[in-house]
Amino acid sequence: MSTDVKKPDAEVAKPDLVTATIDGIQVSVPKGTLVIRAAERMGIEIPRFCDHELLDPVAACRQCIVEVPDGGNGRPMKPQPACALAVMPNMVVETAATNEKVAKHQEGMLEFLLINHPLDCPICDKGGECPLQNQTMSHGPGESRYEGLKRTYPKPVNISPQILIDRERCVLCQRCTRFGEQISGDDFISLSERGGLSQINIYASRPYVSYFSGNIVQICPVGALTSADYRFQARPFDLVSTTTTCEHCASGCELRTDHRHFQVKRRLAGNDPEVNEQWNCDKGRFGFYYGRQADRLTNPLVRRNGKLEPASWPEAIDAAVNGLKDAGAAAGVLTGGRLTLENAFAYSKFARTVLGTNSIDFRSRAYGADEAGFLAADVAGAPMDVTFADLEKTGTVVLVGFEPEEESSAVFLRLRKGYRKNRTKVLAVAPFLTNGSKKMGATLVAAAPGEELKALDSIAGELTEGTIVLVGERASLTPGLLAKIRGLSAKGVRWAWIPRRAGELAALEAGCLPGLLPGGRPATDASARVDLQAAWGVDHLPEDEGLDAEGMLAAAGSGELKALVTAAVDLADMNDPEAAQAALASDGVFVVSLEQRRSSVTEVADVVFPVALLEDQLGTFINWEHRVRPVNIINAKAPSVMTDVRVLAALADAFGSDLGMRTPPQAQAAFAEISDWEGARPGFVSQPARASELRAGESQHGLKLASWHQAVDDSRCLDGAETLKMAAPAARVRISQATAEQLGAADGTTVTISTQAGSVELPAEITASMVDDVVWAPTNSGAELLRLLHVRPGERVQVSVVTTAGGAA
Repeated sequence: MSTDVKKPDAEVAKPDLVTATIDGIQVSVPKGTLVIRAAERMGIEIPRFCDHELLDPVAACRQCIVEVPDGGNGRPMKPQPACALAVMPNMVVETAATNEKVAKHQEGMLEFLLINHPLDCPICDKGGECPLQNQTMSHGPGESRYEGLKRTYPKPVNISPQILIDRERCVLCQRCTRFGEQISGDDFISLSERGGLSQINIYASRPYVSYFSGNIVQICPVGALTSADYRFQARPFDLVSTTTTCEHCASGCELRTDHRHFQVKRRLAGNDPEVNEQWNCDKGRFGFYYGRQADRLTNPLVRRNGKLEPASWPEAIDAAVNGLKDAGAAAGVLTGGRLTLENAFAYSKFARTVLGTNSIDFRSRAYGADEAGFLAADVAGAPMDVTFADLEKTGTVVLVGFEPEEESSAVFLRLRKGYRKNRTKVLAVAPFLTNGSKKMGATLVAAAPGEELKALDSIAGELTEGTIVLVGERASLTPGLLAKIRGLSAKGVRWAWIPRRAGELAALEAGCLPGLLPGGRPATDASARVDLQAAWGVDHLPEDEGLDAEGMLAAAGSGELKALVTAAVDLADMNDPEAAQAALASDGVFVVSLEQRRSSVTEVADVVFPVALLEDQLGTFINWEHRVRPVNIINAKAPSVMTDVRVLAALADAFGSDLGMRTPPQAQAAFAEISDWEGARPGFVSQPARASELRAGESQHGLKLASWHQAVDDSRCLDGAETLKMAAPAARVRISQATAEQLGAADGTTVTISTQAGSVELPAEITASMVDDVVWAPTNSGAELLRLLHVRPGERVQVSVVTTAGGAA
């Protein structure tokens, strides 16, 4: 695996520099640099509240006042805000450190802010990490001269289910309003009233709804904005902070996780300018309770007389090994897409050296026939060719089978920044223009599911050198689409595959794909097998291509596959969840499951092993850029320290084999030995569509279904995050005006989506940009479409209006 960034052909031009003097020290900075940034470079502290390096300057708080004695290029000789003042050639700037008038001004501003600010630091969530506290101590008056009554408001007020505001603490810096307007595009919070009555408020007709609302709590310089989850949970000085990586999507955002008494209390956005800058989504911020649920597994389970019962580790290991040995090579491994690289690599080696099979697949979700070849030939082992920075600076970005705000929030924020700062042109190949796409200024390239090839042909003129295409995992559901995108490379178009789950790139690199060895070489390549045999110290590796996830489940249902080892598998993600569970429950199929919590797999498993939560182990993810992202131990005193690697090593021991690794660091070292293999890569050959992919074209009745997961939905990873789920978008179906007229539907009308397998009822919303003959519904919000309907995007469903007993719609 290579993580080298593609270097530009020409040297980047050096920026024009301007030279100024700050507090008697000369400094040269790029043209346009603000005085406050220049001072930071020199280590000179200038207090501020409204200033934030990623927000446009507003000069609202006036705390960062400096003086320019000579006026600076015709400016009047008066105090000026350093956050809105650009460095000019030969400018002379004096801060509070060298100018008594500036120091007095800053002291006066703090005194002014404290007139109405409550002295409730001992109970304020911000106490101990509050810029107002710190600056009052460093730049403020020693005591108050104010003897009047302070302004008060009813408190706290919910501006959303998870965000509260204490208005009397607010210093009107407007960081929160600017974040919504400039960064996330969710302009639902604003400054209202005037003068002494000024306050932050939400619009009466539009509640504050945002996937990024937690960021305004983090950037609030006082305790005015707090989260319902963390309020009164801990003091900052009681917390232990650890930097790690978010597990909820393939962006790989840096997080700062704070715990107290070995329990996570909150998660904040880390500061990683190359990836998520200083932002993250609410799913990553608040979605950390899933490991605390009542169904958390704490001891092994073994099925005896048809019932799962607690067992000791030796008993469970013996039972698992006996069942797997009986299956012989007729075994398979389903790893899921949420594992770290180290755990995925352990499964890959376990499958091949212990079970003797190449039937291993991380794609426990819907996928198309072309995807495996595409991933093996063009994604595995690929260099870091497209980055977050490229998305911000490129001229045109095309989205195919991918909805950034819902499926990869940091990508959405970077595209919105590119649109706002650099006028990046975004083209969304989709059935309708989503709210997220609108906030990126995207242009809709209308395409019903399955018709994306025609849509790409219609914008062939845009697909030129310099264009970037972002490909979502749903693109594989359209036969030939991945081959089309791959062919764009000949025109100088760069593309990146962005899966929905955090561990998919790591699983691919680890060889958790049928026929693909770790290091990205095919299992059918004799020289690759010889190299890997030498690295692993084994005499033989399986030569066949193995079965993919769909093939393994079909073989289990027919009795050809005798055993399955599963890890982190969510059957609700699969094309037909009920059929998958039925296959795992088939007579003669022995199922070993490694899980954190009870699930639908647990119900049919013969042996269940509890494994460590992500916060309890070391590891790495690989994000969509192919950038390695660290996972660090948060809880050093976890009740179970058995990682997937450790459990697999114990199973290998009982088999009489040696996995060669017992801890994630050992697995990481073993992977590093083979990750930079040189050798032939598998070629990409477009595969014929499966029967399941042809069903959509067999019938012309009904509407084509479009669907994807929303960022906040009914996923098990959000269990326990109740306030976050309260802010989830309401489940609804979307149809065009013409389709609504054909159905006799209106906005709010309840409609039924049905197949032979079942039906769901949801309210309809007429969407102006929606393609005709298409109905969109969320995959897992309010109704589990895959489980209830056994249908996936591109297939046709029946849609009808629900009528009341009286016959009215």
